[in-house]
Amino acid sequence: MSTLSGKKILVAVTGSIAAYKSAFLVRLLVKEGAAVKVLMTRAATDFISPLTFSTLSKNKVFSDLVDEKESAWNNHVELGLWADAMIVAPASGNSIAKFANGICDNIITAVYLSARCPVIIAPAMDEDMWKHPSTQKNISSLQTFGNQIIPVESGELASGLVGAGRMAEPEAILQFTEKIFSAKNFSQKKSPAKNLAGKKALVTAGPTYEAIDPVRFIGNHSSGKMGIAIAERLAEEGAEVNLILGPSSLSSNHPLIRTAHVTSAKEMFEAAIRTFKNSDIAVMSAAVADFTPVKVSGRKIKKNKADRMNLSLVKTPDILKSLGKAKQKGQILVGFALETDDEVKHAKEKLRKKNLDFIVLNSLRDKGAGFRNDTNKITIIDRNKKSYPFELKSKQEVAADIVNFIIQKLS
Repeated sequence: MSTLSGKKILVAVTGSIAAYKSAFLVRLLVKEGAAVKVLMTRAATDFISPLTFSTLSKNKVFSDLVDEKESAWNNHVELGLWADAMIVAPASGNSIAKFANGICDNIITAVYLSARCPVIIAPAMDEDMWKHPSTQKNISSLQTFGNQIIPVESGELASGLVGAGRMAEPEAILQFTEKIFSAKNFSQKKSPAKNLAGKKALVTAGPTYEAIDPVRFIGNHSSGKMGIAIAERLAEEGAEVNLILGPSSLSSNHPLIRTAHVTSAKEMFEAAIRTFKNSDIAVMSAAVADFTPVKVSGRKIKKNKADRMNLSLVKTPDILKSLGKAKQKGQILVGFALETDDEVKHAKEKLRKKNLDFIVLNSLRDKGAGFRNDTNKITIIDRNKKSYPFELKSKQEVAADIVNFIIQKLS
């Protein structure tokens, strides 16, 4: 039997050309045995007819708080309580801004504020709109509310440009929704097979970029693969994961992972400090820049006749050391050390100075280890300075080894 069989799902359609995809989504949900009701903004009705959705869902479509034809109120509270899940697809930039700021001026925003069920949001907009700081801030706010964001896809956009901002395909949204219900059922049953059920984890991943001017930055080659693999393994073990991700083309759509996107070391520091106090586990796998420019030019620095440019740098905040000082009894703090010389010596010093429970060491001298690879070779060193070397493995397997070590420490 399908995970969605018998589930009651609201599909909210906002004003976007991607609204046509929602018809396919409704059809897929109904085919899986779900009871579907559709909400539409008035802008959405300009792109696709409510008749299409009422035919596919076999239910009345709601597009206004008041049904003037029937002189009746469409009870948004009742709709919010009815649903087992609410899927907003497509979610326009305008609607995302309203959700993030509590604006309630249509049937969808009213139901959103009334809903007690999981809310799944599939954004759809042009690339510049998607990448605008205000949109990213609103997305981060929605994630802190517990809403699930389905990553946008890249491709040809309505503007004719090619880039990120396309709504995920209906099949991907269906799969994401199925995972939500699987995770929800698991948390209700509290299956003993999940070793980290009820635990909250913080993971940092990827690089940080330290701006020199609007064009250039100081950074490194980290892709975020290792950190994302750890976050996903923690989630598979039942933990609720807050992933703080630096600039990366990679992402995770696991329903138990909430991702906050940051750029600079300062932003990662602030997000980590804010999240750590409520975390049982923290795995700091990000490759944070050690230095940042003292001054950032507001304009592109032009090349001149001089052969050199002097750049004054200052140390970035020491995230790991700060968390080590704040660490409370019962919290597990894990650090990473990427070394090229005297690897074990430097890792043990870092372990002691940063007050870590254990440190994950990898050496750039080991073939297949380090940035961008799909493999890694690690040695775990615990507080007793005991070393546990591992063979070269895929990063998913390495993540499993690290998480298993965490589980042993907790027990």
